[in-house]
Amino acid sequence: MNIDLRQGREKLQLAIRTVHGFSFMLSRLLREQFNKNIYTRILFTNVTAFVVGLIALMMFSSFVVRQVTYNQAQEELLRKAKRVNYALSQESGVIDIAANGEAGGQKQSRQDLLKFLSDIFDARITIFDLEGSIISTSAEQELVPGSKVEEKFLELFNRGETTITRIVDRETGQLTFVAVVPMGNNKDIMENAILLETKPSNLDLSINKVRLYQVIGGMVILVILIIISVYLAMHISRPISSLATTVAEISRGSGALSVEDQSFDEINTLAVQLNKMALRLQKIQAESSRMEEDRSRLFAEISHELRTPLTAVQGFVEAIRDGMVQDKAILERYLDTIYTQTVHISRLVDDILALSRLESGTITVEKLPVDLNVLVQGVVTSLEAVANSKKTSLLFEKRAETAIVMGDVDRMEQIIRNLLKNSIRATENGIIRVNVETRQDEVWLTIEDTGVGIPPDDLPHIWDRFYQVKNQRGNCDQEKGTGLGLVIAKKLVQLQGGRINVASQLGKGTTFSISFPSYPQK
Repeated sequence: MNIDLRQGREKLQLAIRTVHGFSFMLSRLLREQFNKNIYTRILFTNVTAFVVGLIALMMFSSFVVRQVTYNQAQEELLRKAKRVNYALSQESGVIDIAANGEAGGQKQSRQDLLKFLSDIFDARITIFDLEGSIISTSAEQELVPGSKVEEKFLELFNRGETTITRIVDRETGQLTFVAVVPMGNNKDIMENAILLETKPSNLDLSINKVRLYQVIGGMVILVILIIISVYLAMHISRPISSLATTVAEISRGSGALSVEDQSFDEINTLAVQLNKMALRLQKIQAESSRMEEDRSRLFAEISHELRTPLTAVQGFVEAIRDGMVQDKAILERYLDTIYTQTVHISRLVDDILALSRLESGTITVEKLPVDLNVLVQGVVTSLEAVANSKKTSLLFEKRAETAIVMGDVDRMEQIIRNLLKNSIRATENGIIRVNVETRQDEVWLTIEDTGVGIPPDDLPHIWDRFYQVKNQRGNCDQEKGTGLGLVIAKKLVQLQGGRINVASQLGKGTTFSISFPSYPQK
């Protein structure tokens, strides 16, 4: 017996493990299918929601139908009970018999009347007294002396009013509706009661039919819902899949979204935003490529600009180191050249760093009211000696009493000094005129020289980095430019909200004009 018990326990555990493993595999499969894509999610969600809703609706509707049907059956039994009571009340012999016991041959007559009423109203009729003893019944079996009704029916009778209740037959398990009616009129003293029992066999059949109709209708609706869900899921997932494919193409650098092909407003919005992002990425890539090209070109230009003076310095230093220069005059000239080139390299490095900071936006200006007349006068005075060394007159003409602008005084001085040095470098035995004047809400600074001028072919390129005018490239004096001064000057002017223009004629001179917004005077 212990062996059988142990084997049974092992089989039970094996069955439990099998069921558990199967349920785990099924749940994992369902999760994988549910999380597979939006198509399966919509389908699973709709079907699950419908099945749960259908089950809840069937349970609720069955409860409602059962209650309504039971209430109707109870009301119908109540009407039957009243009619039975009325019919028996009209037969005074029945009441008398019930009160005074059996009287001759009327027992059969009373039995026939109860059977007649029982057949008419399809109910079992029982008459009992205050003690619960059964006086008469419509049942075909003989009445056993001393038979009594159940205690609960006697309690209902003692309430003194017609009562309807439901019980379950102990033998058949069938639902039975019971009515307890005090016998006679309400004015009379109630000594007996009528008990009506009916078993509505068609109630369960009606409820089962309703459930069957619900299941059939639910299955039909479920099939329709599945078809609609499949169509809707495909209708939603198809444009999203197309959108994902196009985004993948965009990430590879090709393709663009077609907003008109999308079916939903939300997908249209997403496509528009992705289009904007794609355009922004293209602009960023183009800007990055341009910056990379500029960086490469800048490195090449810097290398080229540094290679020439470094080559000269290296050659002169090697000649001196190897003892090839014995003449003192030649040695001094070599040393002067080395010094000039190192100064040029230092100035070039400074200009490159300044331009780098300007282009990266790390240089900020502190705008304060500046009197341009005073500032220009100071710069002109400091450069007069340099101009005189080239037999050039540097003249300042003040055409406005007040020329207040908003700007950074150090940056403005740097602009004016760079432009004046360029004019001095390009002018010999000439005149440089500097004037300040106001025009409406602007203050104009003009630097006009009578120098060599700029060829028309070179004029559009003077704002390029490391660009030098052709007729000035061969100038090897100590004031040789770096090719960055005009670039730095233009960026500093723009940084302070100004504009700079240039006009030039070859052999006649060059004019630079700068405008700054004037500071409003109170």
